[in-house]
Amino acid sequence: MKNREVCTATRRQFIVSAAAFGSLWNSPLAFGADPAEVSRLALASDPQRPQFHLLPARNWMNDPNGPVFFNGKYHMFFQYNPKGAVWGNMSWNHAVSTDMLHWTHLPVALTPTPGSPDAYGVFSGTAITVGKRVYMVYTATRKSTPELATLKDGGKPIQESQCIAWSDDPNLVHWTKNPSPIIPLPPKGLDITGFRDPSPWKQDGVYYLAVGSGVARKGGCVLLYRSHDLKQWEYLHPLTEGVWNGQHTANPCDDGEMWECPDFFELDGGHVLIYSTLGKVIWQSGSFDTTTLKFTAKKTGVLDFDAFYAPKTQLDATGRRILWGWIPERRPDAAMLKAGWSGMMSLPRTMRLDPDGTLRLEILPQSSALRGAPVAVATDSAAKTLTLEKCNGEFTAQGREGTRLQVSISNGSEELMKIEYLPQRHAMVANAHEIQLQPGDSPSVHAFADGSVLEVILGQRVGYTRRFYSAQPTAPDLQVQVTGAVAGIRAWKIKTISNNRLTTPAQT
Repeated sequence: MKNREVCTATRRQFIVSAAAFGSLWNSPLAFGADPAEVSRLALASDPQRPQFHLLPARNWMNDPNGPVFFNGKYHMFFQYNPKGAVWGNMSWNHAVSTDMLHWTHLPVALTPTPGSPDAYGVFSGTAITVGKRVYMVYTATRKSTPELATLKDGGKPIQESQCIAWSDDPNLVHWTKNPSPIIPLPPKGLDITGFRDPSPWKQDGVYYLAVGSGVARKGGCVLLYRSHDLKQWEYLHPLTEGVWNGQHTANPCDDGEMWECPDFFELDGGHVLIYSTLGKVIWQSGSFDTTTLKFTAKKTGVLDFDAFYAPKTQLDATGRRILWGWIPERRPDAAMLKAGWSGMMSLPRTMRLDPDGTLRLEILPQSSALRGAPVAVATDSAAKTLTLEKCNGEFTAQGREGTRLQVSISNGSEELMKIEYLPQRHAMVANAHEIQLQPGDSPSVHAFADGSVLEVILGQRVGYTRRFYSAQPTAPDLQVQVTGAVAGIRAWKIKTISNNRLTTPAQT
């Protein structure tokens, strides 16, 4: 997870570095509490703060957790530090929407319970609906002894266990935790490198649960469990396994020895597995054998090339599979503390599988409801150009198969993204990352600019999310230049989803 501005720690490294504080963990700064709380005015006027991506009013956020459509509304839960703008005090924050675009904040849903299995933090998990009740299966963490620890590479051993909470509240505001873990320990006999991020589903009347893990010096894997009541679980075997790259690092997620944030689901006649490792998010499509209960991957790829991690999916009201991801910062802790906020949720992306199992991605088509006034596109003999003022806007560029296309996006001082279509290889290249297009694909770019983030879908095959920061008092204008054969190019301003940039409902 590196770029030219800042090398930002992975999700696992945040956990490890926090544990390494040892006795400092209970101090305010260990939880990320700002020495001087950033004012609402400063938050609302921050030019780098996004205007139409979901994020809390202040403080740190990371992984999406348990997104679910329930009782006619979309509920998003996510990892959150209620005490500051850096990682710590992991809780689940909660927002609700009718369209996955405009959000209202609700009270924090789950927080650590002192003396309980989640006393150290309520880590990531997944929602599953059973009738009028929603269950959250999540990873609970507490300080432990070395023999029980599943996080061992920090200063303090941390035990991860799988827990469950439920809500019978139609608004999902009130939650009840089961006091004991439903899976207190990983399977015996495995020298595991982690044990977290449970993902349940129901099939043929039986509940199954995928848990992210890995085996030391062997590679990442997803552990498979089975239950008839969501409370008593039987370990079966690895759903699927990977191969370690052999290059040992302090964080096993960095070398493929651990897979985190697995998500496993049916899609368009096949099955898809998503997991995070090696600093990126991998997708695999293939088949799930209902007899052996094993997943066999046939196609694989990367979901996003840069600032996109720990994603989670859900079904929407019409049955579409929706992908959400955490867009992390690329700046130091000191800058996040000064700003008073950190991280955001990606825009919702729809997922489909082609008949051959290749993944297809698209920003939620209903995002067009956010479009404001059209942005003018200037044309001369050499190029088509447009300006997204104050880093706000959307544009689409459609090329022609077999004809060269180039798209450059810059902020006045730096080229943020250079995209080319290479007809001889029927491939697109973005900042040196190559995307092999499929027969029948046309080269396309769909981009959103929002304060300090550029979120792009390339060829409907892969995302590229880029963070950048400006020292200017206002967000920079982005210059877009398109050369080559263009079948079409359009652009719009994007309306804010908040009247004060704090992601609360806009006043009309």
